[in-house]
Amino acid sequence: MLVPPAVVLVTGVSRWLGGALAAELAANPSIERVIGVDTVPPTPGMLRQLGRTEFVRADIRNPLIGKVVTAASVDTVVHMNISSTPAGSGGRVPMKELNVIGSMQLLAACQQAPSVRRFVLKSTSAVYGASSRDPAVFTESMQARQVPSGGFAKDSVDIEGYVRSFSRRRPDVDVVVLRFTNFIGPRIDSLLTGFLRMPLVPTALGYDARVQLLHEDDALAVLTRATTGDFAGTVNVGGEGTLLLSQAIRRLGRVEVPLPSPTLGSVGRLSRRFGFVDYSPEQMRFLNFGRVVDTTRLRTEFGYTPRYTTPAALADYADTVTPLISPSAVRSVTGGLRSVVARVEETATAVERRLRPVPPAPGLRAVHDA
Repeated sequence: MLVPPAVVLVTGVSRWLGGALAAELAANPSIERVIGVDTVPPTPGMLRQLGRTEFVRADIRNPLIGKVVTAASVDTVVHMNISSTPAGSGGRVPMKELNVIGSMQLLAACQQAPSVRRFVLKSTSAVYGASSRDPAVFTESMQARQVPSGGFAKDSVDIEGYVRSFSRRRPDVDVVVLRFTNFIGPRIDSLLTGFLRMPLVPTALGYDARVQLLHEDDALAVLTRATTGDFAGTVNVGGEGTLLLSQAIRRLGRVEVPLPSPTLGSVGRLSRRFGFVDYSPEQMRFLNFGRVVDTTRLRTEFGYTPRYTTPAALADYADTVTPLISPSAVRSVTGGLRSVVARVEETATAVERRLRPVPPAPGLRAVHDA
């Protein structure tokens, strides 16, 4: 019989997904206490939504986080306080300290607390990297063909390594690692949504990345199930199906601007400088090559099938975005181009038939052969 957690600690509750998870757990009467931790307090609106969640303003980089875990007899820890952008953390150095040093301190606190029985990590499929040598889909047993060299992806690889070490030292703790694909939805603010909100979307000339999305509602459902369920292990989490980056841009009514790959680095630096979108070189590589993960384990072993496919998740997000170009105009132009291509193909076929040499008659061939 599955015993629900008694005391759950959730880090990163001042962001939308962390706060939504804490609120969902607080609404469960079988859970005695929900403790939310973050370095900054939630907004007044988020604080109201947290319900009976007990907010503790604490920095997980400080060893004092151990006192919070021990004093409350926490049995389940959900680690979500991992920053994906330097701008959101005050720079790359503070971001790495929060992600890596903070995770190490939190794991050390959990290792020393005998009450901890479950640890859930919100990780990312970015640990698989992005390169031209990638397989069609990544399974949980695969590793990156080209290991991420920096940024959020490198931090996530390091954090997963520390979690594996923690699991070996505390085999009595059930560890769940959730490798999420890109989040999207009307309420969540992610790197990809910021990128796709740009009126002119820069892409790499000659590349069209495959994109796999996960709706915010499915992300919340997976986190809730991971916290209260009995699954242990690593699982890829993403919606069914994929879209090409160019398709996603068109469906949102944006304008794609293909640029030579060397130019994208300068564009990324300018966009970060002026606060448009904070994309690192590793994330720009994702926009070149894309990434798709296998979700068989999510459905069969973890026991969850996402409600939204990748196209459906994008469509739900599109309802909140004012298109720069109306979808009807995009369909009209696309249809016109298809008609032109079809006519060119018909003309080329007709010309080829007219220029094709006519074989000689059988009688003439016989005389010639004689």
